[in-house]
Amino acid sequence: MSSSPRIAYADCFSGISGDMFLGALLHCGFPEEVLRQELAKIDIGEFSLSISTPTICGIGSCRAHIEPGSSQQNFRNLESIGNILNKSSLDGIIIERSLAVFTELARAEAKVHNTEPEKIHFHEVGAVDTIIDIVGTIVGLHHLGIEKLIAAPVPQPRGFVKCAHGTLPLPAPAVCEILRGVPCYGVDCGQELVTPTGAALLKVLSDEFSRMPAMIISSTGYGAGSHVLPDNQPNLFRLIVGTSVEVAEYQEVEVIETNIDDYNTEGFPYLLETLIGQGALDVSLTPLQVKKGRPGFGLQVIAPLHLAMVLRETIFSETSAIGLRYRREHRQTLPREIIEVETPWGKLKAKQVSTPGGSQIYPEYEECRRVALANNISLRAVYEAVRNRSNLR
Repeated sequence: MSSSPRIAYADCFSGISGDMFLGALLHCGFPEEVLRQELAKIDIGEFSLSISTPTICGIGSCRAHIEPGSSQQNFRNLESIGNILNKSSLDGIIIERSLAVFTELARAEAKVHNTEPEKIHFHEVGAVDTIIDIVGTIVGLHHLGIEKLIAAPVPQPRGFVKCAHGTLPLPAPAVCEILRGVPCYGVDCGQELVTPTGAALLKVLSDEFSRMPAMIISSTGYGAGSHVLPDNQPNLFRLIVGTSVEVAEYQEVEVIETNIDDYNTEGFPYLLETLIGQGALDVSLTPLQVKKGRPGFGLQVIAPLHLAMVLRETIFSETSAIGLRYRREHRQTLPREIIEVETPWGKLKAKQVSTPGGSQIYPEYEECRRVALANNISLRAVYEAVRNRSNLR
């Protein structure tokens, strides 16, 4: 039996930067000596790396601070960074993922500055500290055995920030470009919370953006930022590491609904079969009296989040609906398993459900229907035999 996958949750309650991500990994147990050994494999010249453990708003954290060996840094383009990484002795997967982050940064910067990614000469992005933040973060995830990274929605402030290009509005234009398609929300803060490097690391490395998944926590790390935020808000990035907990059913679902007043109900069995076949958890059709007193139907589909878009498209293509309502809901389900029961007609499958009052046995309709037709007996007789069975696991 394989062990549960090791996962991490990136909790960006005060934003994220590359050094905050690296600090959180170190705080989670990523050894400093391993980080230094891996960084020594890259030819980026001299630099100093200092690790401190500040307490911020009463919370212990870790801060990784990098200083280049000279006051004048070499600002590199995407090609030169690729050459540096490809000539290093880092593992191939580390090089591949690092280049993916740099490519995302170059794409975003090029879009903002109306040029091509190959023509972008990085400033903050190509500096030594950014290279170390990106490579170090990816090495840290790899060393801790993180197989899946889930990230929280990203906070976005308002205001301005000064950088090599001048004074830019917040969120920084490159951050907005990188976070296309990523769930974000506005906050009442006039300081930069998300840097382009932090945004690119999240965008490229995260498998999904959602609430904290079901997991058994093994460690929690806090990466410290360098700014003091207003209202005593802790400038920290939190990384929660643990093992995934498999749940029997989806506990957060999307409920899709629409009202239809010109739907031919002859198509409902086909629609139900199609939606269930595509992964819908439940489908129902309810008679309604809709606008202008016309008879109609209310269609409701309960969907796993990752299949909701496909199911919405099916509703549009298979019905006369021209609009849908959908929302996320939480649900509680009872533990259940499929068992075999002994009956006069052989072993039949049934569902055993654990309830607060004890286990309940629920016959499976298709199994009972098959036996009733084959033996010319009533469906009720088969149901009663299953309920009065002896349990054979």
